[in-house]
Amino acid sequence: MLIGVHPNDAGGIDLAVRRAAAAGASALQIFSAKPQFYNEKIAVRPERVLRFRQAMAESGLALSGCLVHAAYVLNTASPEPEKAERAALGLAKELERTEALGAFACCFHPGSAGAGDPAAAVERVGDAVARAVAAVPGQARVLIENTAGAGRTMGRTPEEIAGMLRRVPAALRPRAGYGLDTCHLFASGLDFTSSPAAARSLIDRFCDVIGEAPAFLHCNDSEGAFGSNRDRHALIGAGQIGMEPFRWLLADERVRAIPCILETPHARETVADDDPTADPNDTAMVARLRELAG
Repeated sequence: MLIGVHPNDAGGIDLAVRRAAAAGASALQIFSAKPQFYNEKIAVRPERVLRFRQAMAESGLALSGCLVHAAYVLNTASPEPEKAERAALGLAKELERTEALGAFACCFHPGSAGAGDPAAAVERVGDAVARAVAAVPGQARVLIENTAGAGRTMGRTPEEIAGMLRRVPAALRPRAGYGLDTCHLFASGLDFTSSPAAARSLIDRFCDVIGEAPAFLHCNDSEGAFGSNRDRHALIGAGQIGMEPFRWLLADERVRAIPCILETPHARETVADDDPTADPNDTAMVARLRELAG
């Protein structure tokens, strides 16, 4: 299985690669630029691409197991035209950097409808995805991440995600898709923790409604209670989800075929730029997921 982490990238994304490999990961997630900014005008420098790809090759990690996470500030669902436009431009640039790096996809949070109409917000998100894949030739995909549902954030249900993806023209549709975050599923009140059957049924529901399987799984326990809408990640087994539901999910053949990436808390708040060692929590969580996967 492709089990990965999102390491600290102090010193560059090539150092993030080496920290992921040191944790025993076979996949990873990175930021292509600082996630606190729109980055709609930021390109990735050729020398940065070279260092990243060299680190991937030397670490034995495949680009097909590398996922880019888009900036947190992008709100493609915003009812404010200026914000939505800037977010759409930022998403397209995110895909451009993803393609340049050679990663298989970038994922993003759709954002919040705010005081606007949710149906119109779904259309705005889908249109932003369509614009991005139309503007950036190549193979890299744009993947919508389900949300925890707080503050009228869009993409909580498979129906909302399906509505977004329906806005993508058929010719471009293979380059768009979605992924699931376990903390977000739990916090939004979607049950996969009551039984193995519930876990399989939930994946079935997303596949049936959207028409395809998820392209990645973010493996995070939840600090918040079921249905709390709180997006607060916890170490696997240290939150409200517990360990057994992860065993059930990881047994599903659709999950075993995709990168399963941990976004759990790190033990170290800061890391030296030249330190390639793994975060202790990442090492422990990779080992835990491998044990649960059997």
